[in-house]
Amino acid sequence: MAPPGPGLRYLWIVTDLDGTLVDRGLEIVRRSALALRRYRDLGGTVVIATGRNEVSAGRFHRELGLDTPVIVYNGARVVDPLTGTRLLDLDLGASWRTLCEDLLPRLPEGVGAVAFAGEDAHVLREAPSLAAYAARDRIELRTGPVRQVPAKVMLIAGRPGLGPLADLAARCCPGVRLLQSEDTYLEILPADAGKEVALRHLAERAGVPMERIAAIGDNPNDTAMVRAAGLGAAVGDGHKEVRAAADVVVGPCALGAVADLVERVTAGPAR
Repeated sequence: MAPPGPGLRYLWIVTDLDGTLVDRGLEIVRRSALALRRYRDLGGTVVIATGRNEVSAGRFHRELGLDTPVIVYNGARVVDPLTGTRLLDLDLGASWRTLCEDLLPRLPEGVGAVAFAGEDAHVLREAPSLAAYAARDRIELRTGPVRQVPAKVMLIAGRPGLGPLADLAARCCPGVRLLQSEDTYLEILPADAGKEVALRHLAERAGVPMERIAAIGDNPNDTAMVRAAGLGAAVGDGHKEVRAAADVVVGPCALGAVADLVERVTAGPAR
């Protein structure tokens, strides 16, 4: 990573992708991209933190011209895209067997399940919603056996309302962490995984205090990261849980939420 920029109160900006930096058309919002470039020109560091894997997140990382590690799988993994080195690599451990034996057979009709192992996505349970998910993230869904313990499993419902599904997953798999990353996505992660955990790990490696990091997100899987950062920002049209946890609420994603944050951290004393 580059040395911190002189005069910047917040040395890093950590941003979620979908619904934060990336709009509904699956493109980086131009105003936000330009603002991040200006921030980097001032000596700031930009880090992506996403639920996607390194392959899916890679095109956004390249488009921004970044050379920083990427927090993927909602914090179960941190990867240096330039070398492929995994700086943090967690998996579901013993909970994987419990998930397969107890949870999958009990999933409601219409709920799909995908396991992420290595850089591959494996279908555990077919559902109509999986095709749209794969198209959105531009990933290939494999149908063969999963030959290693996954970093995470995603449950994809056909419609919003994840409460009952989360209750079922918690009963069947008590040793995991459950996160909502979209209104129809419930992610099952290792108990010690999370964007905020990965961010602390990465910041410690770089010698950057958390109070000098600004982070922004839009969904409940971003809440803990937003709370942990020195300046936590929520996207204006994001989930109410994140807005309630944030220090500041900026504009909607499509209008340049990340650009709003950049302007706040480069325009004088931070709040």
